[in-house]
Amino acid sequence: MLDVVGIGTNSVDEVLQLPIAVSAVMPGGKVRVSDRRFLCGGQTATVVAACAAMGLRSGYIGAFGSDEHGRLIRDTLTERGVDVRDAIECDAPNRGAVILVDPQGDRTVLWHRSQRLGVPPDRLQPPSMRARIVHVDDDDPELALFAAVAACRNGASVTSDLEHASDHAERLIAAVTYPILEQKLPALITGERDPERALRKLRRLNGGVLVMTRGVEGSVALDGDAFHMAPAFAVKVVDGTGAGDVFRAGFIYGLLQKWAVPEILRFANAAAALSCTRPGAIPSVPDLGEIQRLLDSQPHARLY
Repeated sequence: MLDVVGIGTNSVDEVLQLPIAVSAVMPGGKVRVSDRRFLCGGQTATVVAACAAMGLRSGYIGAFGSDEHGRLIRDTLTERGVDVRDAIECDAPNRGAVILVDPQGDRTVLWHRSQRLGVPPDRLQPPSMRARIVHVDDDDPELALFAAVAACRNGASVTSDLEHASDHAERLIAAVTYPILEQKLPALITGERDPERALRKLRRLNGGVLVMTRGVEGSVALDGDAFHMAPAFAVKVVDGTGAGDVFRAGFIYGLLQKWAVPEILRFANAAAALSCTRPGAIPSVPDLGEIQRLLDSQPHARLY
């Protein structure tokens, strides 16, 4: 049995470092990029790569393209110790994105995916999902719902990367064990801009731990009736791509260690912060030693 299996998105990203903010590029204007690289990522692929870097037995189920980028992301995950035997290859270009990164590390993502890329639900039968934790993203919400229901039925916990305010959003929050929400989503669903009030409104959908990432503000969680806030760690940001995915890997690691929610959030924040100090998504994932050193160096960055 694996510790974690991720079901969802992989990507090969063209990362363009800009010398100025995206908003400073006038309509019809031009700007020369400072740096250009093709780097592997994707929401779920980055999560399982980060889990593997933390020493967890990790697997991935998703659709690779039949092109050079499909082979690149498959090989990258395999080299990092991720089991991809239950993934499939489709006769289509691999999913990709163009990511614009400004000097402060803020990013703008322009993504594309062929309609021929997809995982049929029959790939999500035992033993392919035999893991302690199953992780899903909402890039394909119907697949995520199917996977979450099947995983819970098989006794696994389900973590999530939820960021789209789609017709499936509330159903996904209700279906997964640990809804981990992108910072804008709770307000879009509830109309509440305050994180605590938003999560308390979402309690009607899920009685478990509700988590919300907040970028430079860190993260928050509603555990029962207790609301926890975890500040971000102070680092020099190079590229925020993949930080939320690495946060989720840190959260998964903490769950498997059976830590309390405050401890999990602090660890996950440290992992996410480290990923911001390097370009790209999968290339930025830290290992346990790096995370522990950051935790030790900033003992004040505790949850309150």
